[in-house]
Amino acid sequence: MRFTDAPIDSESARRLHRHGLRLGLVDTGDRAAFTAWLHAEGRGFYEGAATAEEIDEQLAGTAFRRTTAVWDDSAATPEVPVATVSTWPSPLSVPGERTVDAWAISAVTVAPTHRRRGIARALLESELRTAQGLGLPLAMLTASEATIYGRYGFAPAAMMADLEIVARRATWTGPVASGRVHFVTPEQLRDGCRDVFDRARIRTPGDVAVDDYIWARLFGPAGGDTGESRHLRAVRYDDADGRPQGFAVYRVAEGSDGDFANHTVTVRHLVAATDDAYAGLWRYLLELDLVSTVAAPLRSVDEPLPWQVADHRAVRRTRVSDHLWLRILDVPAALTARAYSGPGRLVLHVSDPLGLADGRFLMEIDAHGAATVRGIDDDETPDAPALSLSVNELAALYLGGTSAHTLVRAGRLTESAGKAADAVDASFRSTVTPWLSTWF
Repeated sequence: MRFTDAPIDSESARRLHRHGLRLGLVDTGDRAAFTAWLHAEGRGFYEGAATAEEIDEQLAGTAFRRTTAVWDDSAATPEVPVATVSTWPSPLSVPGERTVDAWAISAVTVAPTHRRRGIARALLESELRTAQGLGLPLAMLTASEATIYGRYGFAPAAMMADLEIVARRATWTGPVASGRVHFVTPEQLRDGCRDVFDRARIRTPGDVAVDDYIWARLFGPAGGDTGESRHLRAVRYDDADGRPQGFAVYRVAEGSDGDFANHTVTVRHLVAATDDAYAGLWRYLLELDLVSTVAAPLRSVDEPLPWQVADHRAVRRTRVSDHLWLRILDVPAALTARAYSGPGRLVLHVSDPLGLADGRFLMEIDAHGAATVRGIDDDETPDAPALSLSVNELAALYLGGTSAHTLVRAGRLTESAGKAADAVDASFRSTVTPWLSTWF
């Protein structure tokens, strides 16, 4: 079954019907219906009215997704949904340079005229049951509000940081890159560097493959907004053999004080498939003339950059926040999909208020970092450290960026036998800090 053909969740549909609301799929081939859904989504995120060109781009780029809505047929504009959600399967990078298909959830909105009616709960639970029915072991999202998704079993699994770099203090002391940086157009990157992004993504747990629409948005706003696009600059890094290994898209703005030597560079994206490309691109950006500040939003919380400049304090994290949220739907499938940093044997007692992924599981990791996981009965007592946790905490641990000891100290995990937190940290730890490089 194709994911777009999966039937609407009957339980959520019945729940909303009792409130006079209708849950259903949007026919993305119906221009009027899909445009009404897009207007509802934009309204939910306080966006301005979309232009005809922006609508055309979204219609073409996102029609493949499973597009779900809630309608109120008694509303003044019954054709416009009062709630939206968009979903699709997408590869998620996990430790060991592997990927696992996860259910990407996006565009979750509820009209302010229809709050407190259980709409968000019905939508989220519907999507989780649909994903589980499709055999997907994980669901994932990026959250505009951090207080909503924990109640549905999600937890932050990859963090992000906004960086601000004082260019005059950030004298380069890192490796000398072997290749060179070329000016290119954003269109050249869009058409020729998809493989660079994919090679970079697989190196980092928590990064997600992007569809064609999101990929195009990396290089400029939808609808060809020349007011923004004309200020974007693009460079590509080629290694010593002339093979593209990285790229950066950035904008330069003059300082408000009128000092022409006080420009700010804002790095929209910096993608590096090799450490050599990372060094070459960052050195290029930090050594631009007439620039006092380099701002880089949505970066990893563990960037090598501060260790590559003379003044560590020249690289400042102005904001640290959660970014990628995960939800486990199938414990054995999710845990066996990734590699581990050390052998071990664990019993996991997982609770799930929604009943989608609870149970007791025996996890055995071999010397090569490969895991086998099976459900066990309550009367089976393996000789292994044991841990009690909810699906939320399992999601937080999954990519290896959160310490089990931290969660024990926070009262979120219970060691029921042996030194289970030690065992989890020894095996689950990722040598690369999880990071999601985009929004979706």
